[in-house]
Amino acid sequence: MTTDTTASWAAAFRSAVISPYEDIELFALRGFSAQTVRQVLRLDGGGSAVRIRLTNRYGKEPLHIGGARLARRTQGSGIDSGSDTPLRVAGAEEFTVPAGQDVITDPVELAVAAGDELAVSLWLPADTGLTTYSAVPLRTGWAVPGEALSATAFDGADGLEELVTRHFISGADVLAPAGTAVAVAFGDSWFEGTGTTNDTDRRFPDLLNRRLREAGSSATTGLVDWVVNQGLSANRLLTDEIGEHALARLERDVLDVPGVTHVLIHFGLNDLGIPGQEAYPATAPVPTAADLIAGFTTLAERLHAAGLTVIAATVGPYKDTLYDGYATPEGVAIAREVSDWIRGAESPFDAYADFVTAVADPADPDRIHDVYDSGDGLHVNDAGAQALADSVHLLDLKV
Repeated sequence: MTTDTTASWAAAFRSAVISPYEDIELFALRGFSAQTVRQVLRLDGGGSAVRIRLTNRYGKEPLHIGGARLARRTQGSGIDSGSDTPLRVAGAEEFTVPAGQDVITDPVELAVAAGDELAVSLWLPADTGLTTYSAVPLRTGWAVPGEALSATAFDGADGLEELVTRHFISGADVLAPAGTAVAVAFGDSWFEGTGTTNDTDRRFPDLLNRRLREAGSSATTGLVDWVVNQGLSANRLLTDEIGEHALARLERDVLDVPGVTHVLIHFGLNDLGIPGQEAYPATAPVPTAADLIAGFTTLAERLHAAGLTVIAATVGPYKDTLYDGYATPEGVAIAREVSDWIRGAESPFDAYADFVTAVADPADPDRIHDVYDSGDGLHVNDAGAQALADSVHLLDLKV
């Protein structure tokens, strides 16, 4: 493709990934063999070309991809066959992703816009072993036996499987106008979207993007162009599992994101809650407020050193969660103390979004209001995600 000196690559979709080999196993693990997998990406921003990021980051063996295709998605597993095109790596339609590594496909010239849905189809002729994956993508995928890369749809195919997890895909970039500004939502399940409705794009980052679009073009508002989602359910600030902890994955999942200028962060719940759950290995004790504050401070320092604007969310309320051992009086009190610090003058952040005030029960601010509760007392529903998005001051997203 021709080079456009007035354009640059910007992240338009992200999906944080985890290893299938962790000690804490919250999600179903799987691999593929002699199957074609089709998965849908909804773009947060647009441009004149697209490239896909494929990952074998936690795989123990090389990942052989016998072929890959990109197409506009119609509905369900269906694609617009007129847009169906091969994805290549270094010019090859068949390629291997080494164990522990990612690859970026060659660019595909395709004009796309925010909200466009693309289908990525991968032919996996050999046994993949357990896969690097995203646990809660809230987007249905499909797998069918055999090579079916250009099938118009998978509906009704023999051996069809619906996938609730996303595999091998960690992102998509677009060739956008130079200076395109991207915010990264870097956090836990409150960003990934647990508790919101599948296949409806009602997660916090999706709804914040809607607010940005309604505010007008970035050229007239001076705001970031869009937000990409690097939330990871059950992720922690200080301790590995689920996923690498925030300080460990910061470089890859934020600093290396093309176009990033702003970061929204939400952590702390799992640091406080997971150690109390007897069903999982005690990988770390419950941190003190000072421990979390030190971790947040280091996070802010590293982000500021990279020239990024940092917006922290207060630690979401969770007192009445249904998960045994997760919400202890000690942990809830620490969350309250950390949230007060985030709001205070000593906070190192450039701004904050008050998630607690947005979704808490006014009569008991340590718990989620019934109107916003997904049903487990730990995660918000669609209305709650909207309240979280509304709690962000758009002027804090000024470039």
